[in-house]
This record gives sequence, C-alpha cells and structure tokens, in this order.
Amino acid sequence: MCRNIRTLHNFEPAATSTEVHGAALQYVRKISGTSTPSAANRAAFDAAVEAVARETQHLLDHLVTSAPPKDREVEAAKAKQRSERRFAATRS
Repeated sequence: MCRNIRTLHNFEPAATSTEVHGAALQYVRKISGTSTPSAANRAAFDAAVEAVARETQHLLDHLVTSAPPKDREVEAAKAKQRSERRFAATRS
C-alpha cells in the first residue's frame, strides 16, 4: 500500500491538495491495516486522513531547502526507467 506514497517536497509545481490527500489516505490505510474501513470505523478513519493531510500540508509549507526544485516530468521519466530495469530483470 505505501509504495504509492511519493515524495511531495521540492517539486515544481508544488504538490496539490489532491496529492497530499492521497498520501494521507495511503498512510492511514497502511497503519490501520485496511483500505476500506467498516461503517463503525468510517468517521475515525476519515478524521485521521484529514488530520494527516492537514499536518502534511503544514510540513510541506514550512520545509526549506537550498536545492533547486525537481521537475515532475523528469522525475517521472527516471522512475519509469527504474521500473523498466527492475521488471526486465524479473522477466529474464
């Protein structure tokens, strides 16, 4: 589940609220051990996702770096190359 959480800091353009929420959702799913909570746990699950998203956004807003921002397209291309190499090795 957590493999879907990606680095959100120091990208141009900055991470969107949808990306922050998605990372928070994945985190809460991982620590709760469920991707879909029961009706009895839905309110607690949703509240946790919102709290994690809020704190994640706060963190991203306050982090500083001297490194230049990373380009999303370049980083996506690098990730695709890594994936192709990794899966090519398992197909051989």
